[in-house]
Amino acid sequence: MFITAGFISAIVLIVNAAKRAEILALSPATQLVAPVAQLAAIGLIVGIFAATPAIRGRLGSIGVVLYVASLVGLVGVEFVINLVFPYVGPEIVAELRAGPLGIAFTVVSISFLLGTIVFFTALWRVARSPKVAIIVSVISSAAIALRAALPEALLQVGLVGLAVGISLLAVWLVRVGRSSAAEVAARAPALV
Repeated sequence: MFITAGFISAIVLIVNAAKRAEILALSPATQLVAPVAQLAAIGLIVGIFAATPAIRGRLGSIGVVLYVASLVGLVGVEFVINLVFPYVGPEIVAELRAGPLGIAFTVVSISFLLGTIVFFTALWRVARSPKVAIIVSVISSAAIALRAALPEALLQVGLVGLAVGISLLAVWLVRVGRSSAAEVAARAPALV
């Protein structure tokens, strides 16, 4: 289930990048599916936390809470960007971004960046953790978190990069699950 959530998140991130690059048309389906990337990513992060006892120290626990909370915030951001902004004029979007909504977007972006750094720092410290997946995920997440200050093309690259990083994490989680099952089987008394 957690692994499937990771792959679903990666697929939706690719759809979101394709939509932003106008490879896919803006439609109710592409608008409604956008927040699924963050919701599914929450499942993957919970799965990594559950399957990796070494991450459950103070840093890992704080990282999971921050990262998951920021992903929840990003769900709200995606709803506004995809289900509100396309239906109002640019002047209203600018006005909304200039008020409390802009502050909320900034807080969510900063918390996403902070949650990413803390969670992946804790995961990095785990023996045999997927270093390439961590590096790709952190760099890509930084591009997403800083999207207001970066060109649109970097956001699109960040979305695709994060899809790759999440896919690598899901594959790693499959391996962790297999090795855990093998260790349990090896420790179990033989049935005669």
